[in-house]
Amino acid sequence: MNCDEVAALLGAEVDGEVDALRSHALRKHAAGCTVCGPRREAMAETQRRLRSELPYHAAPPALRARLAAELGGRSPSRAAPVRRWHWFGRGMLAGGLAAGLVWMATTAWLQGNFGEDLPTRLVGLHTRATLGNHLIEVASSDRHTVKPWLSARLDYTIPVVDAAGAGYGLMGARIDRLDGRPVAVLVYRHRLHVIDVFVRPDGGSASAASSTVRGFNVAQANGAAMQWLATSDLNADELAAFVAALAQGRLNPAGD
Repeated sequence: MNCDEVAALLGAEVDGEVDALRSHALRKHAAGCTVCGPRREAMAETQRRLRSELPYHAAPPALRARLAAELGGRSPSRAAPVRRWHWFGRGMLAGGLAAGLVWMATTAWLQGNFGEDLPTRLVGLHTRATLGNHLIEVASSDRHTVKPWLSARLDYTIPVVDAAGAGYGLMGARIDRLDGRPVAVLVYRHRLHVIDVFVRPDGGSASAASSTVRGFNVAQANGAAMQWLATSDLNADELAAFVAALAQGRLNPAGD
């Protein structure tokens, strides 16, 4: 396997959704790759933390019955025990339904446990993206790949830098929604820590004081006419210093 193939399968492999042969090939590649290895370990560590901290919510009987009726045309209580879920374990339908139930349960928990302030919303977005394998939409450490990808999908352009020389490697980016608007999210890795950096125009947006929400730190800086909002389980001082350096352009390579 090469790095591009691993990047496409990494989230599914960490979740145990890749067949044994491809999983073996992926692990073998990651063991000797300085990019994919730390990326896989960071995703696995985040998954372990989320699974240990997030409570499990079983789907209510009424919801299970309604889904079974809509998808299978029968009620679980009236189906034969052996045949009831025989079809359910096959194909993408099983994965789609399971993901839907996890998404609804997680969203309900997050909404019930996080407040409406900006730091908790940022941590909520970071957590949902990680749980939903939606952390990265364009996987690349090349700013000349990431920046045009973001610009084509937003009505503003942001500075993008790979700060690997300072220990903060660019993993890629995604588009998320913050305060009802699309927002650029740069994803970095520092040692085993994954960092989400939300970047949006600095138009008098609400500020986010440095804070900690359920073990995740949040830091803010302003620069280049942008508001930079970072969240990670990285310690608060390092996170604040990193996002300040990004905002002030102190990590840009020469000639950028």
